[in-house]
Amino acid sequence: MSKRQRRKHTTEQKVAILRRHLVDKVPVSDLCNEYKLQPSVFYHWLKQAMENLAAAVEQAEPKGADRREKQLATENERLQARLAKKDAVIAEISAEYVQLKKELGEA
Repeated sequence: MSKRQRRKHTTEQKVAILRRHLVDKVPVSDLCNEYKLQPSVFYHWLKQAMENLAAAVEQAEPKGADRREKQLATENERLQARLAKKDAVIAEISAEYVQLKKELGEA
């Protein structure tokens, strides 16, 4: 019994084959003959595609959400830097005020 080498199909090839069946309505038997696939392999790919369909649909949303999160993070950093600068100014003015009170003998 001779062993055949296992063919490896890229993700793009698998998607193209599945698309031909789902969109173009090419029968599974024709696709399996054309690409020399076992029907079980084709149905395994189809099962994987259906299981990951929700993740594929959800991926469209996080891209915008990721961009918004980055914008918010940048805005947050900018505001924190501004607040730190204000805190430093207030600390400096408070120190000057305390020093001035000591010099005038009001402390």
